[in-house]
Amino acid sequence: MPALDQLAAAKRTNPLYTPEQATVIFVLGGPGAGKGTQCAKLVQDYGFKHLSAGDLLREEQDRPGSEFGDMIKSYIKEGTIVPMEVTIQLLENAMGAAIEKEGKKMFLIDGFPRKMDQAVHFEKTVVPSKFTLFFDCPEDVMEERLINRGKTSGRADDNAESIKKRFKTFVETSMPVVDAFEKEGRVVKVMATRSPEEVYEDVK
Repeated sequence: MPALDQLAAAKRTNPLYTPEQATVIFVLGGPGAGKGTQCAKLVQDYGFKHLSAGDLLREEQDRPGSEFGDMIKSYIKEGTIVPMEVTIQLLENAMGAAIEKEGKKMFLIDGFPRKMDQAVHFEKTVVPSKFTLFFDCPEDVMEERLINRGKTSGRADDNAESIKKRFKTFVETSMPVVDAFEKEGRVVKVMATRSPEEVYEDVK
């Protein structure tokens, strides 16, 4: 098992970046709420760098020689949450590369934080977020979208059984994050049941 406490993000006590150096917007919503679609539009129109925690984890599990690959695989298969030290380190690495190589300063971090301790740890060690963009969407709508996506996505977790687990995980662990940030006045809620174009008008 890789030593999680040896990761740079795990050892730091102050944020790596100031909000002036990096603007971070967390993007949350249940599986199938349309986070990826909306983020792609924001990237195109506003020049954000879009980082998907899930994509970074999927890439890392397939990267030859990754010390976290097998661990990530088993967590994703079960629909459970990968240890935050790993996810935060991957996000930090990706942000650093985008700042250095692409001159990016604005980030959409999608599908993160999945739990309150992740939110606290990221803001303490990487950078405080500006706000959370939350796509509100009922379970039946998301399920229908994912079943349809599963026909072409090739993703191992776009099947009925994994979908149910992912909803449950989202409601139990991520909704408290949205609720906590909402109490701080740091949540922008968008109803995501409409067409992507209508939703984007609100997002803008």
